[in-house]
Amino acid sequence: MGSFGGVSADEYARFMGRFSTPLAVGFATVGLEGVDADARLLDVGCGPGMLTLELVTRRGPAAVSAADPEPAFVEATEELCPGVDVRVAEAEHLPFADGEFGATLAQLVVHFMSDPVRGVTQMGRVTAPGGRVSACVWDHAGDGGPLSTSWRVARRLDDGVRGEAGLSGAAPGQLVDVFRRAGLADVTQTVVECTVSFRDFADWWDPFLLGVGPAGRYVATLDRGEVARLETALRDELGDGAFTVTARAWTAVGTPA
Repeated sequence: MGSFGGVSADEYARFMGRFSTPLAVGFATVGLEGVDADARLLDVGCGPGMLTLELVTRRGPAAVSAADPEPAFVEATEELCPGVDVRVAEAEHLPFADGEFGATLAQLVVHFMSDPVRGVTQMGRVTAPGGRVSACVWDHAGDGGPLSTSWRVARRLDDGVRGEAGLSGAAPGQLVDVFRRAGLADVTQTVVECTVSFRDFADWWDPFLLGVGPAGRYVATLDRGEVARLETALRDELGDGAFTVTARAWTAVGTPA
């Protein structure tokens, strides 16, 4: 599974947590639909615990487990969600028993797995028959991700910029395909949205300088003049006043076959 090595939990939360925290509300609703109230839940690739906290809020810490390959993220999730069983583990090698959970969820993780089919296969393995396996990925390919504006403007300045559109699951139908190849049944696709408000341009832009994720790492490769040029172009695009960003994520749900 891919890593955010070298990025602190606080830096991740400042950059992507501002989107993944509200996304977790809608995604948890999809992932827990029809799941027994006493079922155990697993958050795969929990990061610093945005979705984990939402699951705890709904079901309590004793019902929730989580896993992430980054020890710093595991520690952050343990601090945020006392009583949750959080383990250092990749999605491709989950340290849980067959059929242990009534629902297994992966928020914004599949596109960073080194082997998405294997990772989702593992999610299906640890989910009980009749349980629910869910995953979501930002709509990077459809220009509907939270960072789509930054990538669009970056490509305008440099046509060699790749962005995140090619990541697994970022286009319609891709997550469904991964789920079916992983052996899951009754696979369906939906969309979850969230809207985030920003006080001004700096509130939105400053976390890009933290080096988090593909967008942050791209900015980190630029020299000072290139960063200033990108910042100016984005400021021209978004303005200096308050604004909102609405982002959508493709979501797939299936059951163990």
